[in-house]
Amino acid sequence: MKKQSPLKRIFAIRGMGGALTAFAGLIIIYIAFGIINPAVFSGQNVMNLLRSMSKYLIIGIGQSYVLITGNIDLSIGSVVGMSAMIAATLMTMGVNPVVAILITFVCCIATLGTMFVARGVAYMVNGNRNTDAIASGVGKDAGETFQNVFYYGKTLGVYNTFWIAIIIFIVFFFLLSKTRTGRHIYAIGSNVDAAKLSGVSVVKTTTKTYLVSAFCSFVVGLILCGQAGMGNMEAGNMYEMYAVAAGVIGGISPLGGTGLLLGTLAGASVWQTLENGLNMIGAQVGIQRLVIGIIVVFAVLLDVVVRNGVFKKKPAKN
Repeated sequence: MKKQSPLKRIFAIRGMGGALTAFAGLIIIYIAFGIINPAVFSGQNVMNLLRSMSKYLIIGIGQSYVLITGNIDLSIGSVVGMSAMIAATLMTMGVNPVVAILITFVCCIATLGTMFVARGVAYMVNGNRNTDAIASGVGKDAGETFQNVFYYGKTLGVYNTFWIAIIIFIVFFFLLSKTRTGRHIYAIGSNVDAAKLSGVSVVKTTTKTYLVSAFCSFVVGLILCGQAGMGNMEAGNMYEMYAVAAGVIGGISPLGGTGLLLGTLAGASVWQTLENGLNMIGAQVGIQRLVIGIIVVFAVLLDVVVRNGVFKKKPAKN
């Protein structure tokens, strides 16, 4: 039996082709925008790009877990908004930031998968209005510390937001690729009936994916709160779609069973590079959304075509 080369073994991994394609697209897009406007290559722009990409990566990880089971979490944006509003409201009331974060986390998990409840809480928690600056309650020093931890501060010259995203990526990459729960997630997405017959608890495993999604939404809510220094009732609006885009562009199949978080990293990077590049060359917001939307639709259609075997080799006729 002929031994496969390391390169072939890599490409044989389910979802690797989509991930590598997204990375290749990322390089091409970045260089193209840099040629049009060299400021794209500046160190500060790269740092800003990494920081902005991080929130898309985090919510993309949560949505990817759910997508691989063949489902979709439409509550992500609402939970992001609820997280930002609850954390900010508590801090404006003088609650210690650490305690506020813990309470916010419990609230985000408790409203698991309930989009309208989460958005309703985001509106109601501060009486249907945005909050004051968090520093008005916890004080200037504590407020600045919170903002630096989640958005403005740097470690080793890189924004903390990026490090938070990378830590979350590493943890959930390991859980998805190296644990029994990860194997069960893929099994459900590939064939839910076969997974049941194999002894997989479909309800329990699927619930775990939504818990991951809720946790990721909670973290992004804190990031948006840190960025603004206050709570905004509309925070996280449309983020569920951004999360889908990050996963699908990177090869996560919306039909379930296929994809790698490495692809989600690539997809989030492509999304933010497109947004950043189009903005730096002066493209209107409508054009930005149109271009990114077309890419997402193309990625979904390509996945459907590939899954239906259109590109598979046909047996030779006698």
